[in-house]
Amino acid sequence: MKQVLQSLKTGEIELAEVPRPAVEKGRLLIQTSCSLISPGTERMLVEFGRSGLLEKVRRQPDKVRQVVAKIKTDGLIPTLEAVRNKLDQPLPLGYCNVGRVIALGENVTGFSVGDRVVSNGPHAEVVSVPPNLCAKIPDNVTDEQAAFTVLGAIALQGIRLAAPTLGECVAVIGLGIIGLLDVQLLRANGCRVLGLDVDRSRLELARRFGAEVIDLASPADPITVADSFSRGRGVDAVIITASTDSSVPVHQAAEMCRKRGRIVLVGVTGLELSRDAFYKKEITFQVSCSYGPGRYDRDYEQKGRDYPFGFVRWTAQRNFEAFLDVLAMGSVDVKPLLSHRFSISDAQAAYKLLISWQPSLGILFEYQTNSQQDSNTVSLAPAINIKPGLAVVSFIGAGNYATSTLIPAFKSAGARLRCIAANGGVGAWHAAKKFGFEQATTDTEQVLSDPQTTAVVIATRHDSHADLALRALRSGKHVFVEKPLCMKQEELQAIESASRERPELLLMVGFNRRFSPLIKRMKDLLAGLPGPKAIVVTVNAGIVPKDHWVNDPDIGGGRILGEGCHFIDLIRFLIGSPFSKWQRFELQRADADTASLQFGLADGSIGTVHYLANGSKAFPTERVEVFAGGRVLQLDNFRVLRGFGWPGFRYMRLWRQDKGHKACAKAFIEAIENGGPGPIPLEELIEVHRISIALK
Repeated sequence: MKQVLQSLKTGEIELAEVPRPAVEKGRLLIQTSCSLISPGTERMLVEFGRSGLLEKVRRQPDKVRQVVAKIKTDGLIPTLEAVRNKLDQPLPLGYCNVGRVIALGENVTGFSVGDRVVSNGPHAEVVSVPPNLCAKIPDNVTDEQAAFTVLGAIALQGIRLAAPTLGECVAVIGLGIIGLLDVQLLRANGCRVLGLDVDRSRLELARRFGAEVIDLASPADPITVADSFSRGRGVDAVIITASTDSSVPVHQAAEMCRKRGRIVLVGVTGLELSRDAFYKKEITFQVSCSYGPGRYDRDYEQKGRDYPFGFVRWTAQRNFEAFLDVLAMGSVDVKPLLSHRFSISDAQAAYKLLISWQPSLGILFEYQTNSQQDSNTVSLAPAINIKPGLAVVSFIGAGNYATSTLIPAFKSAGARLRCIAANGGVGAWHAAKKFGFEQATTDTEQVLSDPQTTAVVIATRHDSHADLALRALRSGKHVFVEKPLCMKQEELQAIESASRERPELLLMVGFNRRFSPLIKRMKDLLAGLPGPKAIVVTVNAGIVPKDHWVNDPDIGGGRILGEGCHFIDLIRFLIGSPFSKWQRFELQRADADTASLQFGLADGSIGTVHYLANGSKAFPTERVEVFAGGRVLQLDNFRVLRGFGWPGFRYMRLWRQDKGHKACAKAFIEAIENGGPGPIPLEELIEVHRISIALK
């Protein structure tokens, strides 16, 4: 299917042929009939992408600080690689989609196949969208009219925050699509409206919709005109829908307002506020968040958990419905706002128009319903005959970690990359194109049943690892699972049984740190030292937002299981002895991410993992210290290893951080091709996961 993508690195627009999205649990699959470019947001994205690196840096000072901090801890080259990988990821454009439902995922209610719906899906022939970001279209509303719904909901949410009442005076600064919709919605609400812009054609439209207008390009003083418009009292509210770096619209809004007036920012402006104006008038200032309550709330958007109607009357979805009702009643006219139509095949021409000086408002994409939209798999390169015994690897999962770390590691190890699967077609397509996979797909079964694939790498979210690992083993594939292997003890038992039933198949977990050259050096040094040892692993993990998927007990299982298992495995590897006991302590009244894990081992050694989310980024992210026989080894951030009191060894430093990813992948590939045992014994994999699950 066709989808519009933008390169963040160059700003270039591409109409890509990507796999159709999979039918996912809790989502609708929609065949698009038309979609509308959001002029403000999409023009800003295209211009940002086309800007140079220095301009990108200037616009994102917070990201610059993160980069500087990463350089200090991880080094320059890994940081540059991470930045390049981020900028290399294509950005799907668009969020004003209209189409018909063609499939329903599990647990979806309230919709049926064949329903005409609006959604915030991107510019693509088929989109996958959660139900709370969709709404049914009334019969008397055309698809073209409905394409304005998402922008209409944004306009409507700004008005709800301004809370105008019948007869009030409201100014709208910026008469793009959202501003002109606000003019009509305010007029329908019984308000007197004053529209401000520099574009005469847009001012004329606002006048047609019943507003009085101010041409900001004229010599007239907008504050004086607004004072006259409000009969000398000041306007009751100002809604700013302009997009500019300047703070002038906010200053003008404050000057126009009456005492205790309201200002709502819907667009994007500078925010250098004049305290004096706000202070003397006690002006209320608020920023409107997109379509309304629920937007950016993962529980609402991804899990379908609606807010109680009696407590949150207007959510994002209910704002969609309200705007569609207004269209059905004829209270808002969007036809004058539609300036251009393009076939989706001419997407590049549409964006060229968008960023040109040629006047435009609503730019609509039209889609051909008879195009080839039903393919879940796209071939990017012809299949190559592989000699028997060589590793042919397919991936399930194309997220950031897979594309930045795992796939490059396997490619470096010499693996033949066959197919990559992901629920979203864009991720799979981009990874396939970048790294040279023969196919991209959204059909996981395509990977598991592929006769050419000999090994499957699983790099999806944690809750899917166990099922995919079991299915891959039963399909006769070698399996590499990015940690953790599973989330429950019963899953672990099932995987162990399946693995023992097929001893010829390798089961590997991405415990890459034990393959780091500095860890191997530590292992060699410790091997010649008898007696028990004490090992302390300090992980300065930092804060992850509470609503991040890894913290979801059903999806991610928490950070101790998701990442802490790395360090439990590291203790097991360095000491070389089974665990005999373990316990977990948490910092009182702190986040569960901050914990101390303590271990006893069968040889009398002890180990501790301090997994800390309450530290400073200036401190190394990971530190491993071993105390034994009057000697100490200290490893900082997998770059520097120091020996204290260690005869013949004082210092070893790498020119760049190496956590063992490439060596880990290479060991797996070589074990497949040479017919050797798994790089990590199955008993150790099971032991580490049994303890990690118990401590999560």
